[in-house]
Amino acid sequence: MPKHEFEPLGPSGVLLIDKAPDMTSHDVVAIARRALNTKKIGHCGTLDPMATGLLMLVIGRATKIQDLLMSEDKEYEGTLTLGSTTSTQDRQGEVLEEKPVSAFTAAEIDSAFGKFTGAFEQIPPMVSAIKKDGVPLYKLARKGQEIEREPRPVHVTSYEVHRTELPEIDFTVNCSKGFYVRTYAHDIGRLLGCGAHLSALRRTRSGKFTLERAVTVDALKHGPREDLMKAMVTLAEISLMRGA
Repeated sequence: MPKHEFEPLGPSGVLLIDKAPDMTSHDVVAIARRALNTKKIGHCGTLDPMATGLLMLVIGRATKIQDLLMSEDKEYEGTLTLGSTTSTQDRQGEVLEEKPVSAFTAAEIDSAFGKFTGAFEQIPPMVSAIKKDGVPLYKLARKGQEIEREPRPVHVTSYEVHRTELPEIDFTVNCSKGFYVRTYAHDIGRLLGCGAHLSALRRTRSGKFTLERAVTVDALKHGPREDLMKAMVTLAEISLMRGA
């Protein structure tokens, strides 16, 4: 019998994390590897350092369904700031252009959001992880390079504007895999004629997973390993959730 069949199985499942700001998704994976004492951990869908919210960690045998989980639709809460465009399409980039912001009505703002509903195409930002000749675009962007990107099909199921205190607009968007919320904010600003960038972002759902069972990064760092194991969504639970 192969040696690995005698070895004890490590943890397997999905651990939902509420990512804190100013850290990368890779940082969270590194913390989880230490906390759970296992190397076989991946994540489903990168969150930028600026962003907070739901980061799904696939652990052990759950890494086999990573692509499946990543393919599901997602929900984000965000804030866009009108009047300035940036090099990264979010608040962490350099300001490229500033324009005055008109006194837009609620109907005008809703109309702009409504133009990006259903199926349409986005041009991925230069700070994306899409690769050109094997090199991620964000690495080229750091060198000051910009290359032509092909538009990609995306889908917005629904959106809601929660607060409008110009130049800021708070919104929720339910969208497909591969959707760039920073580009969504940028394109809405372009349509309104004054430009915009994404100034805050929080992922609140991915597929059927929400923040309800999420563990904070602080608990991941300092909590008992037993508590983390209990918080994990098992493969059996995932099968039931997906109707398998």
